[in-house]
Amino acid sequence: MSARARRSSGAAAQGLAALPNLGVRSASMLDAAGIHSEAELRALGAVAAYVRVKRSGARPGLNLLWALEGALSGTPWQVVAREHRTSLLLALEDEDRGPSAGVPGKIDENRSGE
Repeated sequence: MSARARRSSGAAAQGLAALPNLGVRSASMLDAAGIHSEAELRALGAVAAYVRVKRSGARPGLNLLWALEGALSGTPWQVVAREHRTSLLLALEDEDRGPSAGVPGKIDENRSGE
């Protein structure tokens, strides 16, 4: 990777770090997984982005999933963990199995279990 590409990549990570609930470490994991902007994160959704981070070789905890969903919804990660845990874990299970029928990484608000 060229010095210019590293600077550009670092700037992208800093931009992601400015989102609510995300810091430099989270943004760096996203960047390493090929997610360089808020638009890319939004297009993927929290669950698909989390899976991509895992598949990139990082070992994120579930707090990253809560933080990603919170960053996209403007909700504190603690609230996400408390109120959306089940739907996110079900979506994660579906995503880990392969492409779902719906939009990958998006929460299906109609799923039961919450």
